[in-house]
Amino acid sequence: MLLLAVCALIVLSPLLVGRWPAGLLMHPWRWPILVWASLLLQVVIMQVAALHGIAPVLHILTYVAAGTFLWLNRAMPGALIVGVGALSNGVTIALNGGVLPARAGAVSAAGLDTGDEFANSAVVADPVLPWLGDVFAWPEPLPLANTFSVGDVVIVVGVSVAAWVGTRRIGAPAPEAKDRQQA
Repeated sequence: MLLLAVCALIVLSPLLVGRWPAGLLMHPWRWPILVWASLLLQVVIMQVAALHGIAPVLHILTYVAAGTFLWLNRAMPGALIVGVGALSNGVTIALNGGVLPARAGAVSAAGLDTGDEFANSAVVADPVLPWLGDVFAWPEPLPLANTFSVGDVVIVVGVSVAAWVGTRRIGAPAPEAKDRQQA
């Protein structure tokens, strides 16, 4: 939830300086259903206990779908950067049985307790690529306290590029409209 909230704030951030993320919002996205289905499936596997047995496989599949979306839209500035971050997380998740390994200190600082339910990120015994897991904490008592990874930071950088490249001053005519006015 923390990553989604940060990305949403970044997408809206150009508005604070009188610009709007025209490049991002007006981009002709290819197969956007893939990214929306990935996000929805991640929420479902966390909430539906009956799926916890196959949740690790479903979790990996969400990264495959999101990666496919990013590849199809790689011409969008920032998409490949987001893809590198997602690939970092996805490979680490796949190599750790469907879970992103988390550093115990980060989990404690964030005040997280997963109990016996499936967690997309958890402390793992003998993790593979532990430095790519959730090693950082957005600690309690901050809102949305959670852990995050190097891949998440790279994703945020990519979303920042996507949100800011192609911004336009609010009220400025679209480039096509300016070209027509000059002709």
